[in-house]
Amino acid sequence: MAISKKVEEILNKQINAEFWSAYFYLSMSNYCNANGMPGVANWMKVQFQEETSHAMKILDYVNERGGRVVLNPITEVPADWNGILHIFEETLKHEEIVTGLINGCVNVAIEEKDHASVNFLQWFVDEQVEEEATVNEILDQLRMFEGKGHGLYMMDKEFKARVFVDSTQA
Repeated sequence: MAISKKVEEILNKQINAEFWSAYFYLSMSNYCNANGMPGVANWMKVQFQEETSHAMKILDYVNERGGRVVLNPITEVPADWNGILHIFEETLKHEEIVTGLINGCVNVAIEEKDHASVNFLQWFVDEQVEEEATVNEILDQLRMFEGKGHGLYMMDKEFKARVFVDSTQA
């Protein structure tokens, strides 16, 4: 059974949102590099890679279901933040928005009685729970030392070790 127009439309919106997210994190990575935080820059670059893989997972699914993918221009993303706490506060806000978008996709799939898409989207629902929890944990740690000093130095070193693992292929 081919994907319905409503599900195709909402998934196209999500594909474009995921690519915007990737661009958003790449912008944060560049900001961090320019401000002496190479580890955080690496963490954000891995986020960029994750968001790109999420977009591709949805894109492949739409194609597999006989839909048509429509890519829109990426609108401008922020380029400046007020320090590391601000970066991760904005990251959390963004991930909460993405969670809402994913939930909207699930709602449309349920309305359309598209069980395959509901099942497919469950992976993204679970992923968003993990994303928000991770960012909340980072914010809790950063707030302990106000995102400054030795604590920031240690976290930056820790973030440098993060590597991209494409969890969409599991």
